[in-house]
Amino acid sequence: MNEQIRARSVMVIDNDGQQLGVLPIAEAREQAAAADLDLVEVSPNSEPPVCKIMDFGKFLYRQNKKAHDAKKKQKVIKIKEVKTTPNTEEHDYQFKLAHAKRFLEHGDKVKVTVFFRGRQIAHAELGQKIIDRFVEDLSGFAVVEQEPERMGKTLSLVLAPARADGKGGMKKITEESEQEVAESQPAPEQNA
Repeated sequence: MNEQIRARSVMVIDNDGQQLGVLPIAEAREQAAAADLDLVEVSPNSEPPVCKIMDFGKFLYRQNKKAHDAKKKQKVIKIKEVKTTPNTEEHDYQFKLAHAKRFLEHGDKVKVTVFFRGRQIAHAELGQKIIDRFVEDLSGFAVVEQEPERMGKTLSLVLAPARADGKGGMKKITEESEQEVAESQPAPEQNA
């Protein structure tokens, strides 16, 4: 920018987007100063480098504003965790299942983690049964995003919401809605 540009001559574009041609750097700086603006190098790798006469402060402000607006529009997906053990009682299981459903309905991913304590690790199949039961009970609400993975004394699985309801949340996939989706898709062509 301005005095930091080291090239001897530059291609100059004015504030309105009109090309002024290749000018010596001193003349380009004078034109920028006359317009009370900055001379900014926009393409340093071209030959000669391309510089634009602009208000650099306003340019930075607009870039920050665009980045801020883009960040505002994006949806942040959170991962909620439901922890359990291989010998969790039925009531506790139903309680944790209800939490997982609520998280999925809000559009969050759910990580189901089974902790093994002490010698329970010898019976990893009990933890796998809990994981499989979660997958089966949440089949209408979620799809498996990450298969069950065993790390040390834990077994975990990540579930993602099944489908959006248009309001940012999720709704349960029923047989009717699955049939609607199947009917809306074109039938495969059959060779005669």
